[in-house]
Amino acid sequence: PFAMNSAEVELMISTAKDNNTLVMEALWTYFLPHYNYVLAELQNKTYGKLLKLEADFGFTRAFTEQSRLFNRSLGGGSLLDLGIYPIFAALSTLGVPEKITADATFFANGVDSSCTMEFSYPDQVSASLKSTLLESPSGDAIFYCEHATIKINGSFHSPTTVTIIKGEHQETLDFDYKTNGYNYEIAHFNQLLRQQKTESDIMSFNFSKDLIKTLDAVRDIIGLRYD
Repeated sequence: PFAMNSAEVELMISTAKDNNTLVMEALWTYFLPHYNYVLAELQNKTYGKLLKLEADFGFTRAFTEQSRLFNRSLGGGSLLDLGIYPIFAALSTLGVPEKITADATFFANGVDSSCTMEFSYPDQVSASLKSTLLESPSGDAIFYCEHATIKINGSFHSPTTVTIIKGEHQETLDFDYKTNGYNYEIAHFNQLLRQQKTESDIMSFNFSKDLIKTLDAVRDIIGLRYD
């Protein structure tokens, strides 16, 4: 994430504003072509209303207190390092949830080893999200709409393909990525610099605030504390 908590994000943004300086959270997924394609399909309601989202991200790592990933002073654990991506998927498509429920498991030093989250929205719309350092789940993001299912395949947060499922018919879209994907956010940031802007119209201050507030809320629910 942009920072460890909401207070730090607020300070970074206010300091940038005071100094008329460009600052942007570098969440690369928001700039990837396949993700923007899915966002457009959902916003246009191409397949009707979005009813449910399922997204996860995880991998296994041998626990060692020397690693940043498990360091309680540096926001270690699955939530901030991995959970930010499924949460981002929910906020960017469904917005801030009305209700959050969450559960977690922990390593011996108190950082979370896995976290499952359920976001509730009006009209029984929901998002089921997971982050884990104990296994390697599919990494898919699956958007269940009224008339079709949109599936971002494996490691949805990075360059990948998208499958549209309508009944028995499936079509997989390839976005012909030639790089590891970070160049898209770099190009956007460079454009902001050239235009002398101080805030991104994509990764806005308000979105960064909503994202870190949601992470804070989950952290509070599961009882995760950092040094």
